[in-house]
Amino acid sequence: MKKVLFSIIIFSAAAPAFAQEVAEKSFWDDPINDPLLPFYLVVTFLTITAIITATVGIYLVKVLNTLAGQAEKEKAQKLGKAYVPKPSWWSKLVQRLNASVPVTEEKNIELDHNYDGIRELDNHLPPWWTWLFYGTIGWSVVYIIVFHFMHSLPLSQEEYQNELAQAEEQARRIKAARPETVIDENTLVFTQDAALIEKGKSVFMNNSCGSCHRNDGGGNNIGPNLTDAYWLHGGDIKNVFATIKNGVVEKGMPAWGKSMKPEDVRDVTFFVMSLKGTNPENAKGPQGEIFTPPTEKADTTKSQASL
Repeated sequence: MKKVLFSIIIFSAAAPAFAQEVAEKSFWDDPINDPLLPFYLVVTFLTITAIITATVGIYLVKVLNTLAGQAEKEKAQKLGKAYVPKPSWWSKLVQRLNASVPVTEEKNIELDHNYDGIRELDNHLPPWWTWLFYGTIGWSVVYIIVFHFMHSLPLSQEEYQNELAQAEEQARRIKAARPETVIDENTLVFTQDAALIEKGKSVFMNNSCGSCHRNDGGGNNIGPNLTDAYWLHGGDIKNVFATIKNGVVEKGMPAWGKSMKPEDVRDVTFFVMSLKGTNPENAKGPQGEIFTPPTEKADTTKSQASL
C-alpha cells in the first residue's frame, strides 16, 4: 500500500512538468503519442482498482454483518429472549445528525396545541443544520478579513478584470503567433490559381453563398448571375473584392469582410472571377451593365484609331 501511495505522489508531482512540455496540444489530439499517456493509464488503473477494492470491502462487511445478525438472532431464540437488531453505523450517524425523536417517544415532546387532530411537537433544529449555520457565520468573518481588510485575495470584480486581462494577453499571443494576412485590394491581380480558386469555392459553399447566387453562380431571385459579363457594381477583381468585403446591405448582400479572414475574401473573389463564361443552365438574366476590362477598351480605341 505504501508503494502505491508513493507512486501516486511521484506521478502527481511529475504531471505538471510533463504538462509544460505539451505545446498547446490537447491529449485527445494524439493520445497514443502524448507524453502524459503513461500517467493517465496508471491513474486510471489505480482508480479502477480502488473502486473494485472498496466495492468488495463494502460487500464483505455487509455479508459479515448479516451472518453476525443471524447468529445473534439464533442465540436470542435459544435463550427465549426477543431479538432486537442492533442499529447500523449509518442509522446511528443519521440519528446523531438529526437528533430526531422516535415515533414511540413523541409523547415526551408534544405541546398542548391541537388543531383538528394535528398535534404540534417541540422539535429542535437538526444539529447538522445548526453546525452549517455556525460555519457560515465563521466563514463570513474569514471572508471579510481576507478579502476586505487584508486584501490577500481579489474580489469578484477584480478577479474578473484579471481574467479579462489574461484572456486579452492570450489572444494577443495567438494573434502574434498567427499574423493575419494583409490583402491589398489595389494591387490584387486575378490569376487562374487552381489552389486559391478551390479554396474560394469551399468558402463560397460553406457560407451558403449559393443560396443567393446558386452553387454554379447562375443566380436566382435574390442574387445576380455571376457567370455573365453584366455587373451591378463593377466586374474587375478590385470591384468584386470590395463588394464581397463591404457588402451591399440595401440589396441583402452582407459585408463578409466582417466575418471572413482577408485571405478568404480573396479566395472567394478568385472563385467568382473564375465563373465568368461558364454559362450554367437556366441562369438568371443580365443585370447591371456589361463590363469590359480596361485592356479591351484600350485595344478597341487603338483599332478605331487605326481605321
